[in-house]
Amino acid sequence: MAGHSKWANIKHKKAAVDAKRGKIFTKMSKLISVAVKEANGDPTHPNVIAAVDKAKKFDVPKDNIERAIKKGSDKNADAMEQVMYEGYGPGGVGYMVEAITDNRNRTAQEIKHAFSKAGYAMGVPGSVSWGFTKNTDDQWEPNPGTEIPVAEDDESKVEALMDALEELDDVTDVYINAG
Repeated sequence: MAGHSKWANIKHKKAAVDAKRGKIFTKMSKLISVAVKEANGDPTHPNVIAAVDKAKKFDVPKDNIERAIKKGSDKNADAMEQVMYEGYGPGGVGYMVEAITDNRNRTAQEIKHAFSKAGYAMGVPGSVSWGFTKNTDDQWEPNPGTEIPVAEDDESKVEALMDALEELDDVTDVYINAG
């Protein structure tokens, strides 16, 4: 039974899980830092509290949260900003992509590449957002009557594009209007 090591299998599975968690922790830290910057360093601001609560839902350690708050309140830190990109996917489904970045051009190109690799296109600002509104939880949701019915053969394409966008480092959330 050469090559069948239980420890090796566990090690590879653990590495994959740790990589996913690390990516989530990074995204949540960026989200907190941007919220603190927008609140001018006030950790009691409602946006900061909401970002910390969201991070806690993903089990982000307290040390990481405190570091993100400290980084956001540092005046000499890199200028992280929250940006929104829009695009169209399979069957005309609209995608709203929220990202936090220190380089708009790089992030725009990464998102554009994800859309074009799947055979779809990014839209101009406002091309998709007209069909969405923000709810009380600061999440985008489709306006009534703007949901697009997705054919069975397009469902997997919608999910694949959504997964490809969420895999990008700077992307924090992806919203769609698929019905």
